[in-house]
Amino acid sequence: MSSERTQIILWRHGQTSFNVESRFQGHLDAPLNSVGLTQAEVAAAGLSRFPVDAIYTSPLQRAYNTARALARRVDLPIVTDSRLMEIKVGSWEGMFAEDIYRAHPEFALALAEGRDARRSETGETSAELAVRVVAALQEIAERHPGETVVVASHGLAIRMGTAGVLGWDYPTAITLASMSNCGWTMLSAKTEGFWKLVTWNQRAEQFLG
Repeated sequence: MSSERTQIILWRHGQTSFNVESRFQGHLDAPLNSVGLTQAEVAAAGLSRFPVDAIYTSPLQRAYNTARALARRVDLPIVTDSRLMEIKVGSWEGMFAEDIYRAHPEFALALAEGRDARRSETGETSAELAVRVVAALQEIAERHPGETVVVASHGLAIRMGTAGVLGWDYPTAITLASMSNCGWTMLSAKTEGFWKLVTWNQRAEQFLG
């Protein structure tokens, strides 16, 4: 078997006003705010120190425009993949988290007890999110053996994608701390599909400092 390892750097998008206001975003295409744009530039400076060979992103503009900050520095094209989008929350898009928990106490209880739950009647579960993100990451790793790939995505998508490729169940997945805006996580994958977690939620100020 090949010993080549692909480095996958999962990069969360910069801050949006919805993050600040604790609103559910899901597939709602919220833009980066001024802080988020600055975060993307600072993080891109840190990530550009890696030998980046390819850049992939969720098509949602908060992730795409985060990826653009790095693409400009390393002069690489951006490939979009809808499987890298955040969890679908359906009719809860744009709602305050506090209001959702109040209106749906069974959902709040499930999260408090460490159980997976569907986001609205038309949304996804975390397990369903993991399936599509894992499929995207596996294809990306197979497409770039031995290379370093940056993947711009979203907080829960990164958590569940990471857990999925490592073979972790949902209770194990939620032991990972939340990803910071513009934080990144590094995974290492052999061509035959054995994955390792290298770093979790690294931030540019730590890397550059």
